Amino acid sequence: MFTGIIEEIGVITAIVPSGDGWRLTVRAPKAVQDAVHGESIAVSGVCLTVIASTAETFDADVMQQTLDVSALPAASVGTVVNIEKAMPVGARLGGHIVQGHVDGIGEVAEVRPGAEWSVLRIAIPADLAPLVVDKGSISIDGTSLTVSAVSPADSDIHWLEVSLIPETLSATTLGHRRVGDRVNLETDILARHVERLLAFRAAPEGGSR
Repeated sequence: MFTGIIEEIGVITAIVPSGDGWRLTVRAPKAVQDAVHGESIAVSGVCLTVIASTAETFDADVMQQTLDVSALPAASVGTVVNIEKAMPVGARLGGHIVQGHVDGIGEVAEVRPGAEWSVLRIAIPADLAPLVVDKGSISIDGTSLTVSAVSPADSDIHWLEVSLIPETLSATTLGHRRVGDRVNLETDILARHVERLLAFRAAPEGGSR
């Protein structure tokens, strides 16, 4: 479990094919200071398991299913990534509950820079649109953010906007995002549970199980 508060910006230093997936090496000196084998670290919003580490890097396996549902396939050696270690029990929940389970991929549709801040408009898949609400929480590349605007429910193209303060622009990879970039999206877990409950309520009684 994570909070979406990014601890450092890491760099992918190696990508090695492993079966039908990858083995990633990520340079993240802060994260590996006390990292142990089997620990969870979120890499741009994707929960990965540490299988080996050095003084500055850690290795993690990425299976094909993760590559299929996330923006990781666009990564290469030198790609910068957001890093967050799992939240310890009893810690403050500075962002919101983030599982590191990517729901879908968004695409940066617009970047509107301000004097000190920036607004990103992200095109999102239609099936995620009902789970995103104005002033609600969203994880974009593992970063906990507040939605500042959403597309109308009857829109043909679905999008959300987030407003990024200077700290977010400098402390995460979102300050480097440009139009056309793909990002990992994780919607609020409570919204997903509600959607599932409503789906069962709407289903015909005695339906298949």
